[in-house]
Amino acid sequence: MSPKLQALTPEQLQQFETEGYLIVQRVFRPEEIEEIRATFDEIGQTAVPGFFEPVMDADTDDPLKRYPRVMHPHRFHPVAKKYMLHPGVLAILNELYGEEALAAQSMFYYKPPGSRGQALHQDNFYLKVEPGNCIAAWTAIDRCDEENGCMLLVPKTNRYEIVCPEVSDAEESFTTHYVKPPKGEKPVPAVMEPGDVLFFNGNLIHGSYRNKSKERFRRSFICHYANASATQISHWYNPLYRADGTTLELESNPDGGPCGIETPAYH
Repeated sequence: MSPKLQALTPEQLQQFETEGYLIVQRVFRPEEIEEIRATFDEIGQTAVPGFFEPVMDADTDDPLKRYPRVMHPHRFHPVAKKYMLHPGVLAILNELYGEEALAAQSMFYYKPPGSRGQALHQDNFYLKVEPGNCIAAWTAIDRCDEENGCMLLVPKTNRYEIVCPEVSDAEESFTTHYVKPPKGEKPVPAVMEPGDVLFFNGNLIHGSYRNKSKERFRRSFICHYANASATQISHWYNPLYRADGTTLELESNPDGGPCGIETPAYH
């Protein structure tokens, strides 16, 4: 029997452990990216109640009214489910976790020109994966850079505790929560090409810029995962999926977190 191929180098594993994030280039083939893009171009032409509810004739300065994010597309479209369970992504996640990864959520962001970004936040504030943590796999469908609103990451905050967020600036963020970085720490941009995947820890503070471009979308396919040894997750994310597509449910982790308040499903 041939030895199992490693998805990541020791240096990549060390970067994820130290910095809290890792960009792996060309995880998705060009034809896979094109299938995702075409699928969501089609989805974007009609409403899917409960998952994607655009205002088709929106006469507004907010382009996100017409192109809001698609929530949990794996629950209604087979292409989204297929790529949530992408073998290359799962192989990387299994190594990052050191155990089997379970798929908990999918999203698609169109982020058209002129749209607001997302204030800095921490994912496991919402998913509440315990014990362990969630990991995001953020796939670039378009080139992502500072002009069209690429991701912002605060390195090493993967070791920062989950904190109660402040209120964000509604002029720049379409979500209401903001987590202030530790003193002296600043976010860095994650410039990516189509098919690259950004993996980051659920405690890492991250967000995104406003899309300042005139014509460029910044589309992305984003999934969140939990470690197989976790026993709890926020109820928004059940059921979870194994690599073969079978489902399971974890115990519902009560809402509230460090704030002691209800937390809506922002992810």
